[in-house]
Amino acid sequence: MSLVGTRPPTPDEVINYAPHHWERLGVKPGITGEWQTHGRSTITEFETIVRMDLDHQRKWSIIYDLMLIVKTIWVLLDKKGAY
Repeated sequence: MSLVGTRPPTPDEVINYAPHHWERLGVKPGITGEWQTHGRSTITEFETIVRMDLDHQRKWSIIYDLMLIVKTIWVLLDKKGAY
């Protein structure tokens, strides 16, 4: 597991995966990522989460991951989008 990456899928998610969903697993799972910093619990559509994970893979760089880590800290302190 890494700091930034996709969230590990649950077995009930994998059963229902379409072919393009498997692409999101092209990176190590992480503690935080696009979904956690750009909406959290306000994003309910799985396709949106998949799209965000694939965007992260395309935009990946060390600097971008560091920005996501900093944004994660901000989001946690701000508590928006959390239940």
